[in-house]
Amino acid sequence: MPPLWIVTTLIGSGLQTARNAMQRSLIGSLGAIGATQVRFLYGFPFALIFLVLAAVMTGSTIPALNPSFVGFAFAGALCQITATALMLWAMQSRSFSVTIAYTKTEPVQVALFGALVLGDPLSLHASWAILVATLGVILMVLNPKERLSASGLRPALAGLAAGGFFALSSVFFRGAIVALGDGPFLLRASTALTVSLGMQSIILLIYMASFDRQALTGSITVWRSSLFAGLMGSAASQLWFIGFALTSAANVRTLGLVEMIYAQIATRGIFNEKTTRREWVGMALILIGVGALVALG
Repeated sequence: MPPLWIVTTLIGSGLQTARNAMQRSLIGSLGAIGATQVRFLYGFPFALIFLVLAAVMTGSTIPALNPSFVGFAFAGALCQITATALMLWAMQSRSFSVTIAYTKTEPVQVALFGALVLGDPLSLHASWAILVATLGVILMVLNPKERLSASGLRPALAGLAAGGFFALSSVFFRGAIVALGDGPFLLRASTALTVSLGMQSIILLIYMASFDRQALTGSITVWRSSLFAGLMGSAASQLWFIGFALTSAANVRTLGLVEMIYAQIATRGIFNEKTTRREWVGMALILIGVGALVALG
């Protein structure tokens, strides 16, 4: 039986792919900010349900919040909002799987930020696994047949920046979970998720009410699709946060590179976009890196 963090990360990656695909389908009607808001506002009620269930299952009370937790959670919330908006904006110009590949340069950044911010240790074999998997991502992203232009560079930079902000959010969220002390990991993960989603919902509601009311009302009109995206996003985040409670953010995010495989399935099956030989080789390297991390971790 594999460790729990491996199981939750693999399932969470699949749910995250479903959420990203749903959010991409909403960009046309809601725009990048409107589609970003969906995962947070519609995910918050499900996070509350998860928190109540976690309290019942563990028989423990919800941990008291402290300044360190609030600071980490707020920083993670802002970084995740920024990352999601950049990712969805990049998806308007590049394919679903290529944009996801841009964001998956994240593990190296997670490892560095985790070591600098939280002091999370990084073994030699884990470093090699991260580098191999990231090489696969780079191979998928770089196309020697395409001429680099400003129009092509912007979504690439947006995707890479999204990966950086996702990396920071992962480190800050793990910091928030650790700051809650030594209570049951499930309850600490659920508490961090609920508080961060609440913060994100409030931030985006204020922003959209002030600057983009059309997207706000639009997300209410398509509430069925938004609710599904919110459920997938909240469930995925719950599983990711359980992983963060059990191991370093670098381990979780590197294993999360299996999302590239899920993204290819979505690319071919949902969006009817083809996969090149170079992209298949890149995916193979990703799997080798992920496999090494799991086998030796």
